[in-house]
Amino acid sequence: MTSGNKSTTAEDGTVTEHSQSDDQTADGGTAEAKKPRSFWKELPILIVIALVLALLIKTFLVQAFSIPSDSMQDTLQRGDRVLVDKLTPWFGSEPERGEVVVFHDPDDWLAGEPTASPNALQTVLSWIGLMPSAEEKDLIKRVVGVGGDTVECHGTGPLIVNGKALNEASYVYPGNTPCSQDDQGGQFKVKVPKGFIWVMGDHRQNSRDSRYNQADKNHGMVPVKEVVGRAIVRAWPINRWGTLPVPDTFGQKGIGQQASAAGALTVAPGGVALTAAVPLVVWRRRRVLKAETGTGTPTTATGAR
Repeated sequence: MTSGNKSTTAEDGTVTEHSQSDDQTADGGTAEAKKPRSFWKELPILIVIALVLALLIKTFLVQAFSIPSDSMQDTLQRGDRVLVDKLTPWFGSEPERGEVVVFHDPDDWLAGEPTASPNALQTVLSWIGLMPSAEEKDLIKRVVGVGGDTVECHGTGPLIVNGKALNEASYVYPGNTPCSQDDQGGQFKVKVPKGFIWVMGDHRQNSRDSRYNQADKNHGMVPVKEVVGRAIVRAWPINRWGTLPVPDTFGQKGIGQQASAAGALTVAPGGVALTAAVPLVVWRRRRVLKAETGTGTPTTATGAR
């Protein structure tokens, strides 16, 4: 049977086989090298990969949130954008004292608050994680107490956690007192149950937080399962960029604070996605070029019998 292949034998016994198509190509025959796609043809692939990665990053790693109120001044101003670490909760890490966290509305804390209708651009940006969804009812506050803690406020303060007075001068809004002197929740002593946190805004006299929701089903506590993640970076505007560390007062001896396991993810989802997508496209192009370079290469077998 004739296979259509040619063989040549060297003096050392090496046999080299050439296919008929190889000869035709060498003679200017029918096969043509596949041209690599231009960058502009690859660009849509790059964009699709970046969008998919951004969606995954928004879901599992980090998401941007906009600050809609003044309740966290001066730490956060209305209109600031923060990046929230969503990864560590997947590994069982729970919020710790002093952290600024985003959480879902636990029991109609936002009842009566107007909800703006998003435009097309906002819808796209929220889908890829560069803005929060307008339908999501989320709040951002500072964790003051975790499961097992006793938190109390008397007079104008200081705020006391597990018998330790907090020095909150570095983050409580200037002119505010740590505790509010009102009969609607400003004066309190609570025991935080396991699986819950007690949260308060840094603008103490302008924050509807755990203090003023003690009549709800959770007595003002926020279930840990409702926590979206820890706010780790104030990313926008640029002139306000900075991290959101835990204040030193929460690390004082005897308060019971544990080391934080939160990671420092500081890159916006879109940027991470684009960075990850580029190597994939480059790798794909190299595979195509390598395959083209290998077209017509002879197959060599040594030690033929």
